[in-house]
Amino acid sequence: MSEEVQPLLHGDGGDGVAPRGLCCPEMELREYTHKYVVRSTDPNSVGYAFSVDRSQGVIQPLEDSSDLGSENLLKISTIYGVAGVIRLLAGTYILVITSRKELGSFLGSTVYSAASMRFLSCNEALKELTTQEKRDEAYFMSLLKTVEATPGLYFSYDRDLTINLQRSSQLAKERTRKPLWKQADPRFIWNRTLLEELIEAKLDPFIIPLIQGNFKTVQFTLKDANVKLTLISRRCNRRLGTRMWRRGANLEGAVANFVESEQIAEFDCFKSSFLQIRGSIPLLWEQIVDLSYKPKLNLIEHAETSKVVQRHFYDLMQRYGEIVAVDLTDKHGDEGKLSHAYSDEMEKLSDVRYVSFDFHNTCGKGNFDNVQLLYDEIKEDIDKQGYFLMNAEGELLMEQKGVIRSNCIDCLDRTNVTQSFVARKLLDMQLQKMGLLSSEESISGHNDILDMFKTVWVEHGDEISLEYAGSHALKGDLVRYGRQTFSGLVKDGLSALSRYYLNNFQDGIRQDALDLISGRYNVSRGGPSLFQLNAFENVSYLPLASAVIIGGITLTTLSLHQAGRNMQHFPASMLWAGVTAGVLAVVKANGKQFCSRPRLCGLV
Repeated sequence: MSEEVQPLLHGDGGDGVAPRGLCCPEMELREYTHKYVVRSTDPNSVGYAFSVDRSQGVIQPLEDSSDLGSENLLKISTIYGVAGVIRLLAGTYILVITSRKELGSFLGSTVYSAASMRFLSCNEALKELTTQEKRDEAYFMSLLKTVEATPGLYFSYDRDLTINLQRSSQLAKERTRKPLWKQADPRFIWNRTLLEELIEAKLDPFIIPLIQGNFKTVQFTLKDANVKLTLISRRCNRRLGTRMWRRGANLEGAVANFVESEQIAEFDCFKSSFLQIRGSIPLLWEQIVDLSYKPKLNLIEHAETSKVVQRHFYDLMQRYGEIVAVDLTDKHGDEGKLSHAYSDEMEKLSDVRYVSFDFHNTCGKGNFDNVQLLYDEIKEDIDKQGYFLMNAEGELLMEQKGVIRSNCIDCLDRTNVTQSFVARKLLDMQLQKMGLLSSEESISGHNDILDMFKTVWVEHGDEISLEYAGSHALKGDLVRYGRQTFSGLVKDGLSALSRYYLNNFQDGIRQDALDLISGRYNVSRGGPSLFQLNAFENVSYLPLASAVIIGGITLTTLSLHQAGRNMQHFPASMLWAGVTAGVLAVVKANGKQFCSRPRLCGLV
C-alpha cells in the first residue's frame, strides 16, 4: 500500500457518504485436516470465500463455495473478520477476529472492537526446521500470543475509520466506492503490513483495516435537543512501540505515540468536529530501562537532528495546516535538557509556533485550573484554526485550518489533561454555534453533561496509556474532578507500579511483537539465532538475584536478632549482609541487562 501525503483537513469535493456492504460482516470458518476455508455468511455477499492450505499457507480465492463438503472437516465456527497474514520460519499464520463488541455508531456506521483474536497455524513445515530454528519459531509464536491480546482495536465493515470527518466529507464520491483499505490513511491502519497478502490475493470483501486508539460515543439532552458526542482516536503505525523502547523520532521524522484525536458533536442536521494531535518530542532521544524508577534521558547527537524536526513538522503542515506545538515538559533536570534542545530546534522553524508550558510547576499541588493560563496563551491560535462544521446537505459552514500538537515526555498523562481542557472549550464553541448554548453559557453549567464529557476523556486517556505504557493513565482525577483525590492518588500509585514492572520486565517482548507484525523485522531462514546473545540476555537472572537479596535481608535480620543474645552469631550477620550488599551492587551496576530487552530490532 503506497502512502501518499494528502491534507487531512482539506479535500477535493463530494459528500463523504460511505457505501454499505464493503466488507463481509460475518463469516464461517471451516477447519479441515489439510486446509482452512473462510466463507461469507452475509446475505449481501454470499459466495465470497477463500481457502488456505495448512501445509504451505497458499491463499486461494474460491469461485464456488456453495458445496464445500464435509470430508475431513474438523470444526465449523463463526468469525467476524480476517485481520491479516504473517509468514514465519515454519509457515503461515492467519489472524482472525473470533469475537467482537458493538460500541455504537460513527456517522451512521456501526463500530466494533476486536474483543478476541486468534492466529490459525499453517506450519506443517515445523518438523523440517533445525533445532535452532525451532527455538526461534517458538519465540515468534509466543509473540503472536502477545499480538492476539492487543488492546484498543476498532473496525467498521462499511466506513473507513482512519479518516477524520472533515476530510471524509470532502473526498470525491468515486473514492468512497473503493474497498475500505484503498480509502484508508495508511498511517492509521494498525494491521497494514498483515493485509498485504490478502490484497495480493484480491480478497477485498475480507480485508478489514483496524485502527488502534479509542472510540467512545455518548448522547445527552440539552435544552430538549438530542446531542451525540463522539471521541475517536487513531494511533499512528509509523513508529509503533512501547513506552520505553520507542521514544522521540526516527530519521524520517516519524514520532512515537503519535495519536490523532477527533471530537465530534452531532445535533439535528449539523455535524462538527475538532482535531488535536499528540506525539513524542521530535528529536533523537532514548530512555533505556535500568531498574531505576525514572531512567536517565539521553539526547542523541546527530548531524540530521534539525532535518528530522523539519521533516516532522513539514509533514504535519502538509496534512493539517497551521501547527501550534505545545510542550508540557519540566524545565529542569533531564526533562529540562530535552525541552531546551526542543526549544532551540523550534527557533529555527519560522512557520510553527512553539509554546512552552511547565505543567508540573504551574499546575502542581492541585492547581489544575492553571491550565487556563495555557489556554489563554493559545486561544488566539485556536480561534484562528477553528473547527469543522457542516449541515445535512454536506454544505461546508466552517473549516478547521490547523491543529494544536501537544506533548509531555510520554504524551499520556499531562497531555490528556491538557487536551481534555481544550476539547471542553471547543465543545462549548461548537454547541454555541449550533444554537444550543448562548455565547455566555458552557457545559460546565450542566453537571450531567459535564460528567459525561469528563468520563469520555478519562477513558480515552486510559486506553491510549494502556496501548503505549501498559497501564491506565495517571492524573485522571484532574480530568474527572479538577483536583487530586485520595482514591485517585492510590490508583495513580498502583498504575505507576504497574508501569514500572511492565516497562522493566515485559515491554521487550511487547516491542518484539509490534516489530514483528508491523514488518520492521523480516523473518528469514539462515540468519543468526535470536538467542545468540550475551549471558545476561540469554537467561534472566533477576528472579535468582531477587531471591538472594530477599533471603539475605531475612537471614541478616534473623542473625542480628540472635546476635543480640549471643555475639557468636555476629559474624554470620556480617556475612549475610555482605552477600546481600554484593548482589545489590551487581544488580545496580547491570540494571539494563536485568531488564526485558527487544531481541528483534532494538532501538530504531
